Amino acid sequence: MVYIHLADGFEEVEALTIADLLRRAEIPCALVSVTGNKTVTGAHGIRVESDILFEDAEYTACEMIVLPGGLPGAYGLRDHEGLGKKIVEFAREDRPLAAICAAPLVFGKLGILQGRKAAIYPGMESFLEGGIPVREPVVRDGNLITAQGPAFAMEFALEVTAFLKGEPAAAAMRKDLLLEKQE
Repeated sequence: MVYIHLADGFEEVEALTIADLLRRAEIPCALVSVTGNKTVTGAHGIRVESDILFEDAEYTACEMIVLPGGLPGAYGLRDHEGLGKKIVEFAREDRPLAAICAAPLVFGKLGILQGRKAAIYPGMESFLEGGIPVREPVVRDGNLITAQGPAFAMEFALEVTAFLKGEPAAAAMRKDLLLEKQE
């Protein structure tokens, strides 16, 4: 199970793209609200019904924590004490973590980027505390996947798919989604 975390002000295209692509790849995932309410409002006013509340999520069954960006959504994720503890626990246990757009700032604040390459929305590199900023659309450093922003939501989701199911699964999805030249 992959948990995609939502706070009010999340970037809709990032959260919904990864949920969509993971489900297409038959990777179980759930939208997890950290707001205390199942309905979460995105940065552009789109209201999304989460699958579960953070308080009800079972992290022993979670394969990966995913954080979509958007502002103020990324700040909401950063400020959620319980989520922070889970992220630190995942990092300590070398379990996979992924964040896109502004959300890698959560990893920076928690001190888990020390010496690791990471992408973040351009201009926010100072939030990658201890990390090595990389200006590429999607960056994978071991079990850590980060990406720059909304335009790369699909590539971010495909990198997560490749991490969890292997590159052949991601390649098949690229073909099905018409991201590769058709013959």
